[in-house]
Amino acid sequence: MFGLGMPELLIILLIILIVFGADKLPKIGEGLGKGIRNFKKSIKEGEKAEGDDSHDQKTGPSSDHK
Repeated sequence: MFGLGMPELLIILLIILIVFGADKLPKIGEGLGKGIRNFKKSIKEGEKAEGDDSHDQKTGPSSDHK
């Protein structure tokens, strides 16, 4: 995991705890979780839209276009 061992991760977590405080950590985690969830949702919607576009391109122009 990027060359980080357990001691390095613990030091990073301790620094984050000192900087933000114990009261704000749940709010930070909640915001991070919502951000990741929205990111995954937008990726899935984008893939779905690309799938729909590629289907339209394969079928060619519709008969009502002149």
